[in-house]
Amino acid sequence: MSDLATRLASALSDRYTLERELGRGGMAVVYLAEDRKHHRQVALKVLPPELAATLGAERFLREIEIAAQLNHPNILPLYDSGSVGNGNEELLYYTMPYVAGESLRDRLNRERQFPVHEAVRITEEIAAGLTYAHEKGVVHRDIKPENVLLEGDRVLVTDFGIAKAVTAAVGERLTATGMAVGTPAYMSPEQAAGTGDVDSRTDLYSLACVLYEMLAGEAPYTGPTPQAVIAKKLADPAPHITRVRDAV
Repeated sequence: MSDLATRLASALSDRYTLERELGRGGMAVVYLAEDRKHHRQVALKVLPPELAATLGAERFLREIEIAAQLNHPNILPLYDSGSVGNGNEELLYYTMPYVAGESLRDRLNRERQFPVHEAVRITEEIAAGLTYAHEKGVVHRDIKPENVLLEGDRVLVTDFGIAKAVTAAVGERLTATGMAVGTPAYMSPEQAAGTGDVDSRTDLYSLACVLYEMLAGEAPYTGPTPQAVIAKKLADPAPHITRVRDAV
């Protein structure tokens, strides 16, 4: 067990039992855990300590609380959130239902190009969840295949509130860790340019990039570095899907 997992398991031993690590990304490490009070499996996500120190518990928990109010069939709900420790040792975490299926990224890695009707169906369900969130004034800011979960025919958008919390704390670029808020292949030009606050249109742009990848087998803009991808978004015209899949 890693040092982070050991610290988390000790701090939350009265509420959760960590079982194993499920994965990790720039904004969180994900563990499968048992909710001891409700006797159910959950996905417990903890922010890296350097990110937690930059954010601060108050700002993080405020944004998470807003996301916790979302209730829609295509949005993975939030069960719990909190902070443990203090100062540089503070750990920020949140829990969501454990989905036994796979992420859209997993499926793209396996199948690459989807049938048109299936790509459209998945896009419609993501859009339904986003429409609901946007009506509540919540913008996701990091729509990408990794944040879409597939469980049978269910399509679930996850991690509302995380990118907003980071942006609210430190602006469009997390200089403390060198990590951009958002994912270059999917972020909108205005988000990539860091021109200020973004609205619901940035999520729709990201969703269009996801749809393009489901059809083409690759993101619309690619490059050897994140900077190269962003430069293309800002300067190049939108690529047409028929350049890689002429039947669409």
